[in-house]
This record gives sequence, structure tokens and C-alpha cells, in this order.
Amino acid sequence: MGGISFLWLSAATAVFVAANGVLKTYTVKGGWPVLVGALALFCVGNWLMVQVMRANGLGLAIALSAIFQLVAISLMAIVVFGERPSPLQLAGMALGVVAVAMIAWPQGGRA
Repeated sequence: MGGISFLWLSAATAVFVAANGVLKTYTVKGGWPVLVGALALFCVGNWLMVQVMRANGLGLAIALSAIFQLVAISLMAIVVFGERPSPLQLAGMALGVVAVAMIAWPQGGRA
């Protein structure tokens, strides 16, 4: 993954984290404008992900996005919303990071 693709992926992750934060607010307080804002952010995030898919292919882009979002949104849930994952859930997250690292690992020139 090149530097530009990493920037697209980082931007998409930031937008998806914001969208999920807004969606969490909607679940607590409600309100149609909040829901519409969350959906608009998800649309922007998906548009950003299309740029990553164009550069790296669908499989790698989605795998990387999933793990970036898993880590970022879990951190937000812990820090901002005070959620506490169980040890089993934390182990699952760690396994997800390892799995995606194996998917994204350079193949030594193989396409």
C-alpha cells in the first residue's frame, strides 16, 4: 500500500469513526437530524474507501479498513463512552490485527 492509499484509508477511518460516534449519540438521544448526519458521514466514508479500492483492490482495502475501524472505534468506545471489552473480546481484536497483517503482508513480487 502506497502513501496516498494510506492517507485515503486514514481519512476514511476518521470519517467512519466520526459517523459511529454520531450514531452512538443518536442511539442515546435520538433525533432525525443526528441520524441524517451519521448517514451522510457514512456516505463520505464509503466514497473515500472507493479510492482505496481503486488503488489496492477490493479484498485488501476492505480487510485493512475493517481492522483500522475495529481498533479506532474500540478505542473511541473505551475512551469516550466508557465501554469495557472483556478479555475474550480483546483477544479477538488482537487476532483480527494479526489476520489482517497476514493478508496485507507483501508477497515478494507475487501478484
